[in-house]
Amino acid sequence: MSDLITTSFFAIIAAGFFVGVVVGLTGMGGGALMTPALIFLGVGDAATVVTADLTAAAIYKTGGAVVHAREGSPNFTLAKFLILGSVPMALLGPFIVHQIAGGDPESLDKLLKECIGFALLLAASTYALRIYIQLRKDVRGVGQRDENPMIRAIPTIAVGALGGLLVGVTSVGSGSVIMIALLILYPGLSALKLVGTDLVQAVPLVMAAAISNIVINGLDFTLLIPLILGSVPGTIIGSKIAPRVRQSYIRRGIVIVLTMSGVALLDKAGWAPLGAGDDETHPMLVAWVGVAMVILVPLIWGFLRRGQGLPMFGSPTVAELEEPSAGDRKS
Repeated sequence: MSDLITTSFFAIIAAGFFVGVVVGLTGMGGGALMTPALIFLGVGDAATVVTADLTAAAIYKTGGAVVHAREGSPNFTLAKFLILGSVPMALLGPFIVHQIAGGDPESLDKLLKECIGFALLLAASTYALRIYIQLRKDVRGVGQRDENPMIRAIPTIAVGALGGLLVGVTSVGSGSVIMIALLILYPGLSALKLVGTDLVQAVPLVMAAAISNIVINGLDFTLLIPLILGSVPGTIIGSKIAPRVRQSYIRRGIVIVLTMSGVALLDKAGWAPLGAGDDETHPMLVAWVGVAMVILVPLIWGFLRRGQGLPMFGSPTVAELEEPSAGDRKS
């Protein structure tokens, strides 16, 4: 028991709780936030962290999927086609990466950090695009609702396959990347339907990815147990307080954090344009990226607002625009 209760144990609980709250507040996929947090805490190598994160996600995503299924929000036909693409690739992804790394632990750790870094930058980009699409919907109106659209089988399976590969290798993408693809393929789906469908397809996806990673890497319970102890109550609390919290700043903050984390991991992995292969993160580089993002994100958002016929800043507020429109609330 003393081997389990360590300083790292409480640090993992704290990280899990914080990320859980953010997930509960915004619906943002936990892997994009939790995986880099655990890597930078130094509680394990990249493969160990990804495996524990996926296993924990399989537990708390199941609860969310059950709730949405009872409320009738998922489109099960759409989820089925996503699963057809995602589960096989989630099972294959870890084996592919291990083959590329040649079975060498150091090469595997470096490769995984690079993959996670690029996945985080992709997640940041897709999440920003999701916010922009919501802005356009709120300004121009929701458009025609179609809660049971004709399924575009091949593109949907392809989206599932890409998401499955990303999740199986990095634990990132089950929420951010797949969600934006669904928004583009099926714009008539309501936000509730999108979230419910994404959660339902994410359960077998994450379970398959977790099983595959456990088979290859094993499972570190000293990492998994505190992760669950922190993330589950954090997610519940975040969900409870979400209606009373303005999410616009949190959402844009997530884009900044994901970008900084992606750059930091690429730097730590020694990716040629950033690092020197010394397994170090250069704080000044990450700090400059953060400063640039803090300055640029509000400016870019202001220009996007103006492009939609709104003032760059001020009334109507971003929070008002990013909340579900009247059409969403009635649906």
